[in-house]
Amino acid sequence: MFETITDEDERGQVGIGTLIVFIAMVLVAAIAAGVLINTAGSLQSQASDTGTETQQAVANQIEVVHAYGETTQEAGDGTEDGVDALNLVVKKSAGSDVIDLTSLTVQYTSETTSQTLEHTTGNAEATTFNTTALAGTTTSESLTDTSDRVEITIDVDAVEDSSGGITTGSSATLELVDQSGAKFSYGVTVPATFSEDSDVVEV
Repeated sequence: MFETITDEDERGQVGIGTLIVFIAMVLVAAIAAGVLINTAGSLQSQASDTGTETQQAVANQIEVVHAYGETTQEAGDGTEDGVDALNLVVKKSAGSDVIDLTSLTVQYTSETTSQTLEHTTGNAEATTFNTTALAGTTTSESLTDTSDRVEITIDVDAVEDSSGGITTGSSATLELVDQSGAKFSYGVTVPATFSEDSDVVEV
């Protein structure tokens, strides 16, 4: 009923050496699997963070509702010659997260000046801008709802380091960058002429 195997080449290897090799293979496979799982977890976490940051950078947007400049007047000649302060009324676009205005930076670029401005709670100066809450908005330091309105004020006279600010017919670009890295650019152009009794002008 049972076949007797007499050929040594046909007998199975079941010694301690085979067992050691088998255990070594299992250990190597387990270590390799652990490394793969850890790497996959790390890559998944990194991809998730990158996706979130990219989504915020795309979705978070600041919109300029209105912009106007405060005009200057050359002493003695009775005519306005430029804009020495810029005011931007801003809101957050639909779908944006809360925008922290204290983390906002404004890159101001004109024909003669390029300056990065940061938020301040005091008066706007050569390297800073300040914010003021408008229309019932509870705080001037963040945009939490699409109905919030905050005015950003830039002292152009100090930024330009000149007595005339942005002169008539000149232009400047403001790039607003929020805490997520989302950017919004706004171009400012000063009219070539002002009304003699005008203290503010749309830009």
